[in-house]
Amino acid sequence: MKILISTAAGPLARGRPRVAVLLTLSAVTGLLHQPLPCAAEQPDPPRPDVLLIAVDDLNHWVGHLGRNRQAKTPHIDRLASLGLSCRRAYCAAPACNPSRAALMTGRRPSTTGCYRNGDPWKRFIAEGLGLAASFKAAGYHVAGAGKIYHAQQRYPSEWTEYLDGSRFHRDGGPEVAKDEGFHEPLRHDLADDDLGDWHTVSWCIDQLRKDHGKPLFLACGLYKPHLPFAVPRKYYDLFPRDQIELPPHIEDDLSDLSAAGIALAQPDGDHARFLESGRWKDAIRSYLAASAYADMNVGRLLAGLAASPRADTTIIVLWGDHGWSFGEKQHWRKFALWEEPTRTPLIWVVPGLTTPGSRCDQPVDLMTVYPTLCELAGIPRPSHLEGPSMVPLLRDPLAHWPHSAVTTFGRGNHAVRSATHRYIHYADGSEELYDHRTDPYEWTNLAGRPAATPVIAELRRFLPAEAGRVVP
Repeated sequence: MKILISTAAGPLARGRPRVAVLLTLSAVTGLLHQPLPCAAEQPDPPRPDVLLIAVDDLNHWVGHLGRNRQAKTPHIDRLASLGLSCRRAYCAAPACNPSRAALMTGRRPSTTGCYRNGDPWKRFIAEGLGLAASFKAAGYHVAGAGKIYHAQQRYPSEWTEYLDGSRFHRDGGPEVAKDEGFHEPLRHDLADDDLGDWHTVSWCIDQLRKDHGKPLFLACGLYKPHLPFAVPRKYYDLFPRDQIELPPHIEDDLSDLSAAGIALAQPDGDHARFLESGRWKDAIRSYLAASAYADMNVGRLLAGLAASPRADTTIIVLWGDHGWSFGEKQHWRKFALWEEPTRTPLIWVVPGLTTPGSRCDQPVDLMTVYPTLCELAGIPRPSHLEGPSMVPLLRDPLAHWPHSAVTTFGRGNHAVRSATHRYIHYADGSEELYDHRTDPYEWTNLAGRPAATPVIAELRRFLPAEAGRVVP
């Protein structure tokens, strides 16, 4: 007689042998006097630590993505070389507040009604739904610092501890107005630790070193390269002004758009201002400098992790909350549904699972972060989550992926990004379609052409129900 009892670990234990207990007939008599050994008596594999790195306003101008060849982000690029880089990753909303609320709570703006920066997310999302809450309930020490939710807001009950960084926060001094959109180096030079991100990273490094007596979920939120673009002069020196290149653009890029699309572009606003002032290149230089400062802090954080006892047990996920435009389609900042304001870096390093230096070209949005982390940590998936887990793609970037990336900005305005196309549906019913195989900067709107009809019909399936789609 044989009795076989086995257990299988979760996704991080891929390739480990199954635990088996064989009981022969000679041992059966002992079962009358002692309990049967069971899988529960086998030690569970330790849960992984998690390092969540959020970078404010970081678009796809990072070195390894190749969108801007002048970008200098060696530490972010090194992180990508350690795991998997998502080459087509997109925000749930092209604004800080709704994007972060969506990622951290797992519910899309079209579900919650939290669409824009002016919508206080706590009015739309109940306490206890957050990613931090799920990990805290699962027995994690949950710590955070910097900008994770908008303006460091949070439900305190969902976190074990959170750094109050208000005493460290400094945007660069009273000389800099946030809405300038560019900044020459300050009259006096800044030091790295004059800005709050430096102290956020220092605190997070201390958390990585501590023994919390339980697995650690650590969220580190960096403000730069968010406006104002005020960072130490040495980062400006990396980008000589006379060498700055303008992004690819065409003068009449809005001529084939509806009124709704032109309204988002606001060509008579920031774009006109930068053309008149002649400071288009100054804005780009300042953003590249601020991004280099952010990259430096990512490097400090990775060095702190490597020197900590958690170096081999930590899942790392780095994301930008949305993209940024610098005059493409005569548009500046975020707040629109095209490629530049919606595409963002997304990097995963999962010990024992991701392949160093791998890349994923499937379209994913940031709604995948919450369910993926739950699956990786062996935490039951909360029923309210709306995004799919990326674990199949972390295992195999070429795996079947029946999803598109969806971005929403305001009620009824949505973009659907497939591996080949971007489709935009506005609340007034107008549409845009771009073929990224031949038009990576979205200069030619194909909507209305006969050949576009079947493509639009396919992509419309992914629109949120709010936009009139019949949900299967």
